[in-house]
Amino acid sequence: MITLASDFGTPYPAAMKGAILSRCDARLVDIGHEFSRQNVRAAAFWLSKVLPEFPPAVHLVVVDPGVGTDRAALVVRVGEHALVGPDNGVLLPPARALAEAEAGGATESNGHGAPALEAYELNAGEPRSSTFHGRDVFAPGAAAVHEIGVERLGGLDELAPADGVVDLEFPDPERIEDGVLGEVLVVDGFGNVVTNVPGGVLGNRSVARIDGEPTQVVPSYAHAEAGEAVVTVGSHDNVELAVNRGRGDDRFGLETGDAVRIEFS
Repeated sequence: MITLASDFGTPYPAAMKGAILSRCDARLVDIGHEFSRQNVRAAAFWLSKVLPEFPPAVHLVVVDPGVGTDRAALVVRVGEHALVGPDNGVLLPPARALAEAEAGGATESNGHGAPALEAYELNAGEPRSSTFHGRDVFAPGAAAVHEIGVERLGGLDELAPADGVVDLEFPDPERIEDGVLGEVLVVDGFGNVVTNVPGGVLGNRSVARIDGEPTQVVPSYAHAEAGEAVVTVGSHDNVELAVNRGRGDDRFGLETGDAVRIEFS
């Protein structure tokens, strides 16, 4: 299996699929191609939540605002998985999430015994285009990894151990006297505002103040009336600000990168 994720929309993913299928007979599965354009952190967040749901696979990830520059192309191996994409930080958070999943989950094992991450630089030769490395570099690389097998990456001529890799870590929330100061990590297609605040801070509370505004805390959207604002814990286990049958980003006036104050007194 090769999964594909990008910010390309259409028709560019089809060209990547063609490049793969002309080289191997892998089963192709689209993660999605509507990630926020050139938003490396948002893609890394979503992939860290999605990829651990998959069985062993090669994961092709192309969110690449530095295409055509001297940024490296990478293959990152973690256990029975491999991730292929640009060296801009997008691969490391999902790779760590895969490692935690293979170790039984971070909440159970705290990462102890998780498989090590092995990073390789991919040399695909001179690409046909300076603007479409998804087709010309990463898709052929993913096909090559699929063909040789993740467990034998060291034998692939196009790979050499990477000397330093760009990392990306999500910001930690800051504890304050009556709550927590967080940040908006992403806004999903429904307008739900996903913060970096762990869901456990809500406890059994029924009300929270969001930037000073009292808002009901509910277990799911439909526990509120249509059009009402809510605070809940999303499937990603983070605090989420939403509106039942509406858009939380509009209601709270928040977008990716904004600070958000959550208080409980």
